[in-house]
Amino acid sequence: MHADVGDRLHVHGRNVGTPDQFSEIIEIRGEDGAPPYVVRHEDGTEGLVFPGPDATVERPPAHETT
Repeated sequence: MHADVGDRLHVHGRNVGTPDQFSEIIEIRGEDGAPPYVVRHEDGTEGLVFPGPDATVERPPAHETT
């Protein structure tokens, strides 16, 4: 897994009816973009995360310049 600051960590719900969780990656603690990550959750809390196999990194959409 590789991430950059500003990417989103998407943790998929493991059970039916369990919502997915999204967090913004605000700091990379591993080498070359590897975990662990310091993230800001949707409720504003921050924490250190060691993502498991149910997590993916999503890049923010590129901003178009006009």
